[in-house]
Amino acid sequence: MSYPTSIKIIRVPCTGKVDILHIMRSFEKGADGVYVVGCREGDCHYNSGNFRARKRVEQAQQLLDTIGIGGHRVRMCNLSSSDGPLFVKYAQEMHQKILKAGPNPIKLAKKKAKAA
Repeated sequence: MSYPTSIKIIRVPCTGKVDILHIMRSFEKGADGVYVVGCREGDCHYNSGNFRARKRVEQAQQLLDTIGIGGHRVRMCNLSSSDGPLFVKYAQEMHQKILKAGPNPIKLAKKKAKAA
C-alpha cells in the first residue's frame, strides 16, 4: 500500500490537539490541502478529541471559504489503526481533489510577489 508522496504526515498524540491555527498555518506555509485523520468516533483515547478536531476542521472549512481559498481543501476522516487500505484510499482521493483544485492561492500570491 502506498499513498502519494506529496502527502506529509504530522503525528500528534490526539487530533484533539489540532487547532484551527495549525490548519490555517499549514496554508500560510504553502500547503495545498490538509487531511486530518482521527480515531473512529466513540473510540478516542482522550474521550472527545476527535469531536473537537471535527469541529475545528469544519470551522477551518468555513474560514477558508470566506477568504476565498476553499473549504474543500480541508478534510477530516475517522479511522482505526487497522484501516490502512482506507487511509490510502482517502489519501488518494484527497490528493486528486487537491490536484483538481490547483495550487494554494496564498502560495501563488507569494510567488507573484517575489517575482515582482
